[in-house]
Amino acid sequence: MSFVCLHSAGSNGLGAESVLQLSKHNPAKIYLGARDESRAQQAIASIKSFVPDAKIEFLPLDLASLKSVKQAADAFTASSNRLDVLMNNAGIMACPAGLTKEGYEIQFGTNHLGHALLTKLLLPILEKTAETQNDVRIVNLSSSAHTWAPRGGLVLKDATTDMKRYSTWSRYGQSKLANIYYTRELARRYPSIKSVAIHPGSVGTGLISGPVASYPYVGWLLRRLHPIMTVSVQEGALNQLWATVSPDVRSGHFYYPVAKDFSGSEQVRDDAKALNLWEWTEAELKKQGY
Repeated sequence: MSFVCLHSAGSNGLGAESVLQLSKHNPAKIYLGARDESRAQQAIASIKSFVPDAKIEFLPLDLASLKSVKQAADAFTASSNRLDVLMNNAGIMACPAGLTKEGYEIQFGTNHLGHALLTKLLLPILEKTAETQNDVRIVNLSSSAHTWAPRGGLVLKDATTDMKRYSTWSRYGQSKLANIYYTRELARRYPSIKSVAIHPGSVGTGLISGPVASYPYVGWLLRRLHPIMTVSVQEGALNQLWATVSPDVRSGHFYYPVAKDFSGSEQVRDDAKALNLWEWTEAELKKQGY
Protein backbone atom coordinates (compact mmCIF):
# COMPACT_ATOMS: atom_id res chain seq x y z
CA MET A 1 0.00 0.00 0.00
CA SER A 2 1.63 3.24 -1.14
CA PHE A 3 0.49 5.43 1.72
CA VAL A 4 2.52 7.74 3.96
CA CYS A 5 0.90 9.18 7.07
CA LEU A 6 2.26 11.65 9.60
CA HIS A 7 0.77 11.85 13.09
CA SER A 8 1.61 14.96 15.09
CA ALA A 9 1.28 12.90 18.28
CA GLY A 10 1.22 9.16 18.42
CA SER A 11 2.98 8.06 21.57
CA ASN A 12 -0.26 7.44 23.48
CA GLY A 13 -4.04 7.77 23.40
CA LEU A 14 -5.82 8.42 20.14
CA GLY A 15 -2.60 8.85 18.21
CA ALA A 16 -1.17 5.47 19.19
CA GLU A 17 -4.47 3.74 18.52
CA SER A 18 -4.74 5.35 15.08
CA VAL A 19 -1.20 4.32 14.21
CA LEU A 20 -1.97 0.77 15.32
CA GLN A 21 -5.11 0.48 13.22
CA LEU A 22 -3.56 2.09 10.13
CA SER A 23 -0.51 -0.17 10.44
CA LYS A 24 -2.73 -3.21 9.95
CA HIS A 25 -3.27 -2.08 6.34
CA ASN A 26 0.41 -2.10 5.45
CA PRO A 27 1.07 1.57 4.61
CA ALA A 28 4.46 2.42 3.12
CA LYS A 29 5.38 4.43 6.24
CA ILE A 30 3.87 6.10 9.27
CA TYR A 31 5.77 8.88 11.00
CA LEU A 32 4.94 9.16 14.66
CA GLY A 33 5.52 12.65 16.07
CA ALA A 34 6.14 13.03 19.79
CA ARG A 35 8.10 15.08 22.33
CA ASP A 36 9.33 12.13 24.38
CA GLU A 37 11.41 9.63 22.38
CA SER A 38 11.30 7.01 25.13
CA ARG A 39 7.50 6.99 25.22
CA ALA A 40 7.34 7.06 21.43
CA GLN A 41 9.63 4.05 21.12
CA GLN A 42 7.57 2.20 23.73
CA ALA A 43 4.44 2.93 21.69
CA ILE A 44 6.13 1.72 18.50
CA ALA A 45 7.27 -1.47 20.22
CA SER A 46 3.75 -2.07 21.51
CA ILE A 47 2.24 -1.55 18.05
CA LYS A 48 4.79 -3.91 16.52
CA SER A 49 3.81 -6.59 19.00
CA PHE A 50 0.46 -6.61 17.16
CA VAL A 51 1.75 -5.74 13.68
CA PRO A 52 5.35 -6.99 13.48
CA ASP A 53 5.96 -5.61 9.98
CA ALA A 54 4.63 -2.13 10.77
CA LYS A 55 6.82 0.56 9.21
CA ILE A 56 6.79 3.32 11.83
CA GLU A 57 9.41 6.02 12.30
CA PHE A 58 9.73 8.30 15.30
CA LEU A 59 9.76 12.02 14.50
CA PRO A 60 10.84 14.40 17.30
CA LEU A 61 8.14 17.06 17.61
CA ASP A 62 7.17 19.55 20.31
CA LEU A 63 4.20 21.60 19.14
CA ALA A 64 4.77 24.18 21.87
CA SER A 65 8.02 25.14 20.12
CA LEU A 66 7.86 26.51 16.58
CA LYS A 67 11.57 25.77 16.22
CA SER A 68 10.88 22.10 16.99
CA VAL A 69 8.00 22.09 14.48
CA LYS A 70 10.32 23.46 11.79
CA GLN A 71 12.95 20.83 12.59
CA ALA A 72 10.33 18.07 12.40
CA ALA A 73 9.04 19.29 9.05
CA ASP A 74 12.59 19.50 7.69
CA ALA A 75 13.35 15.98 8.93
CA PHE A 76 10.22 14.63 7.29
CA THR A 77 10.77 16.27 3.91
CA ALA A 78 14.39 15.08 3.92
CA SER A 79 13.28 11.48 4.28
CA SER A 80 10.07 11.28 2.21
CA ASN A 81 8.90 12.64 -1.12
CA ARG A 82 5.19 12.05 -0.49
CA LEU A 83 2.59 12.57 2.21
CA ASP A 84 -0.91 11.15 1.82
CA VAL A 85 -2.33 12.02 5.24
CA LEU A 86 -1.33 14.61 7.81
CA MET A 87 -3.16 13.87 11.03
CA ASN A 88 -2.90 16.78 13.46
CA ASN A 89 -3.75 14.69 16.46
CA ALA A 90 -1.83 16.24 19.35
CA GLY A 91 -3.37 18.43 21.99
CA ILE A 92 -3.43 19.62 25.59
CA MET A 93 -6.58 20.37 27.54
CA ALA A 94 -7.56 22.67 30.39
CA CYS A 95 -4.05 23.04 31.71
CA PRO A 96 -2.84 25.85 33.99
CA ALA A 97 -2.09 29.23 32.43
CA GLY A 98 1.22 29.33 30.61
CA LEU A 99 3.05 30.24 27.43
CA THR A 100 4.68 28.36 24.58
CA LYS A 101 8.39 28.80 23.82
CA GLU A 102 7.58 31.79 21.59
CA GLY A 103 5.14 33.40 24.02
CA TYR A 104 1.68 32.28 22.91
CA GLU A 105 -1.06 31.09 25.26
CA ILE A 106 -0.08 27.48 25.85
CA GLN A 107 -3.25 25.74 24.66
CA PHE A 108 -3.78 27.99 21.63
CA GLY A 109 -0.09 27.88 20.76
CA THR A 110 0.07 24.09 20.98
CA ASN A 111 -3.32 23.05 19.65
CA HIS A 112 -3.56 25.62 16.87
CA LEU A 113 -0.37 27.53 16.07
CA GLY A 114 2.03 24.58 16.29
CA HIS A 115 -0.21 22.53 14.02
CA ALA A 116 -0.69 25.49 11.68
CA LEU A 117 3.06 25.82 11.17
CA LEU A 118 3.49 22.08 10.68
CA THR A 119 0.72 22.12 8.10
CA LYS A 120 2.11 25.19 6.34
CA LEU A 121 5.57 23.66 6.03
CA LEU A 122 4.19 20.37 4.72
CA LEU A 123 1.67 21.82 2.27
CA PRO A 124 4.15 21.73 -0.66
CA ILE A 125 4.68 17.98 -0.30
CA LEU A 126 0.95 17.42 0.26
CA GLU A 127 0.17 19.31 -2.95
CA LYS A 128 2.89 17.47 -4.83
CA THR A 129 1.43 14.15 -3.68
CA ALA A 130 -2.04 15.29 -4.74
CA GLU A 131 -0.77 15.77 -8.30
CA THR A 132 -0.35 12.02 -8.69
CA GLN A 133 -2.71 10.70 -6.01
CA ASN A 134 -6.19 12.20 -5.91
CA ASP A 135 -6.91 11.48 -2.26
CA VAL A 136 -4.63 13.49 0.01
CA ARG A 137 -5.97 14.55 3.41
CA ILE A 138 -5.40 16.76 6.42
CA VAL A 139 -7.30 15.57 9.49
CA ASN A 140 -7.49 18.09 12.34
CA LEU A 141 -8.75 17.00 15.74
CA SER A 142 -11.08 19.57 17.23
CA SER A 143 -13.71 19.03 19.92
CA SER A 144 -17.26 19.77 20.96
CA ALA A 145 -15.49 22.08 23.43
CA HIS A 146 -15.27 24.66 20.65
CA THR A 147 -18.52 25.95 22.18
CA TRP A 148 -16.55 26.92 25.33
CA ALA A 149 -14.55 29.59 23.52
CA PRO A 150 -14.88 33.15 24.87
CA ARG A 151 -18.10 34.91 23.99
CA GLY A 152 -17.93 36.15 20.44
CA GLY A 153 -15.38 33.53 19.42
CA LEU A 154 -11.64 34.02 19.22
CA VAL A 155 -9.84 36.73 21.20
CA LEU A 156 -6.69 36.88 19.12
CA LYS A 157 -5.53 40.12 20.74
CA ASP A 158 -4.94 38.14 23.93
CA ALA A 159 -3.38 35.04 22.36
CA THR A 160 0.11 36.45 22.92
CA THR A 161 -0.52 36.47 26.68
CA ASP A 162 -1.19 33.61 29.07
CA MET A 163 -4.90 34.63 29.10
CA LYS A 164 -5.01 33.92 32.82
CA ARG A 165 -8.11 36.06 33.25
CA TYR A 166 -10.04 33.54 31.13
CA SER A 167 -10.93 30.13 32.51
CA THR A 168 -8.76 27.23 31.43
CA TRP A 169 -11.79 25.68 29.70
CA SER A 170 -12.42 28.90 27.77
CA ARG A 171 -8.80 28.92 26.62
CA TYR A 172 -9.15 25.32 25.51
CA GLY A 173 -12.40 26.10 23.70
CA GLN A 174 -10.69 28.91 21.79
CA SER A 175 -8.00 26.52 20.53
CA LYS A 176 -10.58 23.99 19.39
CA LEU A 177 -12.69 26.61 17.59
CA ALA A 178 -9.49 27.69 15.85
CA ASN A 179 -8.98 24.12 14.62
CA ILE A 180 -12.37 24.26 12.88
CA TYR A 181 -11.80 27.69 11.34
CA TYR A 182 -8.34 26.75 10.11
CA THR A 183 -9.72 23.60 8.50
CA ARG A 184 -12.34 25.62 6.63
CA GLU A 185 -9.70 27.96 5.25
CA LEU A 186 -7.41 25.08 4.26
CA ALA A 187 -10.26 23.52 2.31
CA ARG A 188 -11.00 26.80 0.55
CA ARG A 189 -7.41 27.59 -0.32
CA TYR A 190 -6.17 24.10 -1.21
CA PRO A 191 -8.98 22.31 -3.08
CA SER A 192 -6.72 19.45 -4.20
CA ILE A 193 -6.46 18.35 -0.55
CA LYS A 194 -9.34 17.11 1.61
CA SER A 195 -9.15 19.05 4.88
CA VAL A 196 -11.50 17.89 7.60
CA ALA A 197 -12.03 18.59 11.31
CA ILE A 198 -13.35 15.97 13.68
CA HIS A 199 -14.59 15.65 17.25
CA PRO A 200 -13.49 12.27 18.66
CA GLY A 201 -16.01 12.26 21.49
CA SER A 202 -15.26 12.28 25.21
CA VAL A 203 -12.38 9.84 25.31
CA GLY A 204 -10.45 8.38 28.22
CA THR A 205 -6.96 9.67 27.35
CA GLY A 206 -4.08 11.38 29.11
CA LEU A 207 -5.70 14.77 28.49
CA ILE A 208 -7.18 14.46 31.98
CA SER A 209 -3.77 15.52 33.33
CA GLY A 210 -4.52 19.12 32.30
CA PRO A 211 -7.69 19.54 34.38
CA VAL A 212 -6.08 17.67 37.29
CA ALA A 213 -3.19 20.16 37.25
CA SER A 214 -5.59 23.11 36.99
CA TYR A 215 -7.82 21.90 39.82
CA PRO A 216 -5.53 19.93 42.17
CA TYR A 217 -7.98 20.02 45.08
CA VAL A 218 -10.52 17.99 43.13
CA GLY A 219 -8.01 16.03 41.06
CA TRP A 220 -8.89 12.80 42.85
CA LEU A 221 -12.56 13.25 41.91
CA LEU A 222 -11.74 14.05 38.29
CA ARG A 223 -9.63 10.90 38.03
CA ARG A 224 -12.45 8.77 39.42
CA LEU A 225 -15.14 10.28 37.20
CA HIS A 226 -13.05 10.31 34.02
CA PRO A 227 -13.36 6.57 33.20
CA ILE A 228 -17.10 6.64 33.90
CA MET A 229 -17.81 9.64 31.66
CA THR A 230 -15.64 8.71 28.68
CA VAL A 231 -15.43 6.12 25.93
CA SER A 232 -12.42 3.90 25.28
CA VAL A 233 -9.50 5.02 23.14
CA GLN A 234 -10.44 2.28 20.66
CA GLU A 235 -13.90 3.78 20.22
CA GLY A 236 -12.63 7.34 20.33
CA ALA A 237 -10.23 6.79 17.43
CA LEU A 238 -12.97 5.63 15.06
CA ASN A 239 -13.94 9.09 13.83
CA GLN A 240 -10.45 10.14 12.85
CA LEU A 241 -9.82 6.77 11.21
CA TRP A 242 -13.04 7.19 9.25
CA ALA A 243 -11.94 10.70 8.24
CA THR A 244 -8.62 9.29 7.05
CA VAL A 245 -10.00 6.72 4.64
CA SER A 246 -13.71 7.16 3.90
CA PRO A 247 -14.74 8.26 0.41
CA ASP A 248 -17.67 10.11 1.98
CA VAL A 249 -15.52 12.77 3.67
CA ARG A 250 -16.32 16.31 2.49
CA SER A 251 -13.52 18.84 2.59
CA GLY A 252 -13.99 21.74 4.98
CA HIS A 253 -16.58 19.92 7.08
CA PHE A 254 -16.64 19.10 10.79
CA TYR A 255 -17.69 15.64 11.93
CA TYR A 256 -18.94 14.27 15.23
CA PRO A 257 -18.52 10.56 15.96
CA VAL A 258 -18.87 8.68 13.87
CA ALA A 259 -19.23 10.29 10.41
CA LYS A 260 -21.93 12.74 11.54
CA ASP A 261 -21.64 15.99 9.60
CA PHE A 262 -21.97 18.74 12.20
CA SER A 263 -23.05 22.08 10.80
CA GLY A 264 -22.74 23.61 14.24
CA SER A 265 -23.67 27.10 15.28
CA GLU A 266 -23.63 30.20 13.15
CA GLN A 267 -20.30 30.98 14.80
CA VAL A 268 -18.71 27.77 13.50
CA ARG A 269 -19.81 28.69 9.97
CA ASP A 270 -18.49 32.27 10.21
CA ASP A 271 -16.26 32.63 7.14
CA ALA A 272 -15.12 36.11 8.15
CA LYS A 273 -13.76 34.83 11.47
CA ALA A 274 -12.08 31.91 9.72
CA LEU A 275 -10.38 34.32 7.33
CA ASN A 276 -9.38 36.59 10.22
CA LEU A 277 -7.76 33.64 12.02
CA TRP A 278 -5.89 32.62 8.87
CA GLU A 279 -4.52 36.12 8.33
CA TRP A 280 -3.56 36.48 12.00
CA THR A 281 -1.82 33.11 11.95
CA GLU A 282 0.13 33.92 8.79
CA ALA A 283 1.19 37.28 10.27
CA GLU A 284 2.35 35.70 13.53
CA LEU A 285 4.27 32.94 11.77
CA LYS A 286 5.93 35.55 9.57
CA LYS A 287 6.96 37.50 12.69
CA GLN A 288 8.61 34.31 13.94
CA GLY A 289 10.49 33.84 10.70
CA TYR A 290 8.22 31.28 9.08
